[in-house]
Amino acid sequence: MLSKVATCALIGVEGYPVLVETDVTGGLPNFHLVGLAATSVKEARERVRAAIKNSGFQFPGRRITVNLAPADLRKDGTAFDLAIAAGILAATGQIPAAALKDKVFVGELSLDGEIRDIPGAMALAASLKERRENGKNSFNELILSGGNALEAALVGDLPIKGMANLQELAAYLKGEVVVRAVKVDAEKILQGEEEQEQPDFKDVKGQNAAKRALEIGAAGGHNLILTGPPGTGKTMLARRIPSILPSMTLKECLEVTKIHSIAGLLKEKPLVIKRPFRTPHHSATPAGILGGGRIPRPGEVSLAHHGVLFMDEFPEYPREVLESLRQPLEDGEVVITRAEMTVRYPAAFMLVASQNPCYCGYYMHPRRACTCTEAQIRRYRQKSSGPLMDRIDLHVEVPSLLYHELEKEKEGEASACIRKRVERARSVQRKRYKDTGIVCNAALSSRQLRVYCPLNAESKSLLRRAFDSFALSIRAHDRIIKVARTIADLEGAKKIDAPHIAEAIQYRSLDRQF
Repeated sequence: MLSKVATCALIGVEGYPVLVETDVTGGLPNFHLVGLAATSVKEARERVRAAIKNSGFQFPGRRITVNLAPADLRKDGTAFDLAIAAGILAATGQIPAAALKDKVFVGELSLDGEIRDIPGAMALAASLKERRENGKNSFNELILSGGNALEAALVGDLPIKGMANLQELAAYLKGEVVVRAVKVDAEKILQGEEEQEQPDFKDVKGQNAAKRALEIGAAGGHNLILTGPPGTGKTMLARRIPSILPSMTLKECLEVTKIHSIAGLLKEKPLVIKRPFRTPHHSATPAGILGGGRIPRPGEVSLAHHGVLFMDEFPEYPREVLESLRQPLEDGEVVITRAEMTVRYPAAFMLVASQNPCYCGYYMHPRRACTCTEAQIRRYRQKSSGPLMDRIDLHVEVPSLLYHELEKEKEGEASACIRKRVERARSVQRKRYKDTGIVCNAALSSRQLRVYCPLNAESKSLLRRAFDSFALSIRAHDRIIKVARTIADLEGAKKIDAPHIAEAIQYRSLDRQF
């Protein structure tokens, strides 16, 4: 007898329908699985065999052929177990074949028949919902494990039913039990989350110029690099950036949750509501930063989507890692190409980097002598290339403080106060760029700059002099205008004036080294 069961394959953040065709006929007992299946899929034969037997069903002692169509689409992972088991049970008449119609089955099986969680359940549900809305399929239900049901239900408008094991699934398909669709109110989760205590800017004494630059970066979503001697507070400042970033919208929460679901990082809560703050070690590989593997998985740049990627000791990262950041910084996404596929992951993040001025860290220090040679200093600075520095909007100097400066300031401005100004600036930007898909000034294209960031004669003159004096690139020129637009937004100014341009130019100090 032949049965057909729908399931789904995940490639990148997109889900693709897969049809599991099961044929059980006479002949010597055998279990063939075809359809360009990876090793992890072929191993489903033993998991499914044990799960069916240990759940009290009969495993047919005949020839079983399972085809995963389309045959030219690479299948990987354990998410096909449940559909294969359902197909065998339907082909042998142990569950009604008609009950499988318009249902999608996704899940891994344990040897005792338990349905286990899989990574990427939300991404699969979102893809099925999109295809349903576009009229590409008529799936009415997604059946998976109870643990995956909550995150899958976040997409809404697609019935999600969580099952504990094969026995419960069979009883549901036979009509013996009623299983209600799982429903989750994402808005309620977003509003009901309590604010967790975070590192606060009020604990940072001095460094007011650096704090100002971080406020501008948070308000416009600008990339920035902190440069200064050891112990001046570069890492301390960077770790407080999440405390001044605006809250994520529901759309942003769902996008971030989808990526974290694919990476298998959703443990306790079904929805990620805090902006990610990723801090990869400087020994990380290009695959770890960008994503990779035979079936590419999201890397740090994608896990930091709508959040912050903090790279401490920036020049200590391998050169190939640093240069690989160019594409995601420019395009807001990362493209991973393999022989069998090309995968795109979103990567709209705020890069925050920190570095010393030289190997020993004390070049130009007011009280400590630098032990580096000129050649060492030049070699250290050249680890970060000019094209990469071009893509960083704010070059922030974090100088060493004198003791009387530490005594003078008892407590800095609280993060809550800074965050209010940042949120006001972001609100202005959302209104300005309504219906354009842009959420902050850093995402403006060159064409959009001419529309939304016109300059008066005085501002143009000032920018022209800086362009010629510092030998700036066109990219650096555009980024100065974007930063100036953010400075104007923080002030509540409708137009960019010369003082805004002047302050933005001050944050291009590293351009003079290249």
